[in-house]
Amino acid sequence: MDTDTAGDEGTHTPGGPTVRRTGRRFGAWCAGLLFAGVSVVVGCRIADTDGITPVPQLLAFLPWLLVPAGAGLLLTLLARWWPGAVWGVALLGLLAWFTEPYGKAGEPAGPPVAEVRVLTSNVEFGQGTDALIDAVRREEPDLLFVQECEYTCDAALRRELGADYPHRRAVEGGGSEGSVILSRFPLAPAPGVSGTMGMPGAVADVRGHAVRLQLAHPMPPLPEQLGLWRTELGRLRDAAAGADGTPTVLAGDFNASQDHAAFRRILDTGLHDAARLAGEDRTPSWPARTTPVLGTQIDHVLVSRDFAAHRARFLVLADTDHRALVVDLTLHAAAG
Repeated sequence: MDTDTAGDEGTHTPGGPTVRRTGRRFGAWCAGLLFAGVSVVVGCRIADTDGITPVPQLLAFLPWLLVPAGAGLLLTLLARWWPGAVWGVALLGLLAWFTEPYGKAGEPAGPPVAEVRVLTSNVEFGQGTDALIDAVRREEPDLLFVQECEYTCDAALRRELGADYPHRRAVEGGGSEGSVILSRFPLAPAPGVSGTMGMPGAVADVRGHAVRLQLAHPMPPLPEQLGLWRTELGRLRDAAAGADGTPTVLAGDFNASQDHAAFRRILDTGLHDAARLAGEDRTPSWPARTTPVLGTQIDHVLVSRDFAAHRARFLVLADTDHRALVVDLTLHAAAG
């Protein structure tokens, strides 16, 4: 009897149940905080809105919210907080659902008439120009969309690529304001999209078929500029909707991913994300210094249903925070 008592006393930890209850309560609180933050972002995604800061910034990295949601679920299990576990499982399910590609991907109905390779690149204030020129010579795109191509970048592209790309439409500017479209195909003038940064437009003659080209570079969703970001994405949406059935390529740095409602409005006009068509819908393009471990896809080539996409590649270029995107497209004639 004395031995049993001594054994009980030897294994008894003073305050043990209280400590465990306190630890579980703390774990439940931590899980609740994680779930609350994730729920706000997921709730905006369900409501098809981009919300207010910090929601738009977090929406760009929506799949990464699986990490705090998973950590919260583990804490609920350790804390034996079963309602929280249900909350966590529901959040994980919704995040997995929204990670799937947005929109439907159809195949063009008409016969193929031309192969077109498109390259888009943000060269970060012109710093990545030399690397871009090397990539263009290697990849040999037919159409080139360049953002943040300031004066020295523009001059270098004229000097180094002018012979191969004699056709161009540009908005000249310093810093991030300059943008240019270079083409092997003849270009006719077309209205661009008004924005803080240059967004020129053109109509290309692709083997006798008119193709509407539009460069995209709206303002990023900075906390003090969310209204401007939405407005400029809305203008791109209006430009896409006004194509009147003309085959269209809308390419550039959208500063938005498929998880942003303002970007999905553009897709809802009937455009398709070429990277998604080629099976690269979640491949990150920014920031290049942390991809592919951490990043988001904000550089896109959007095409009308007249195009099929066969291959998409994201290229690492020196001295720019964006990866370039190269897409191989096939233009199809309208179905008879």
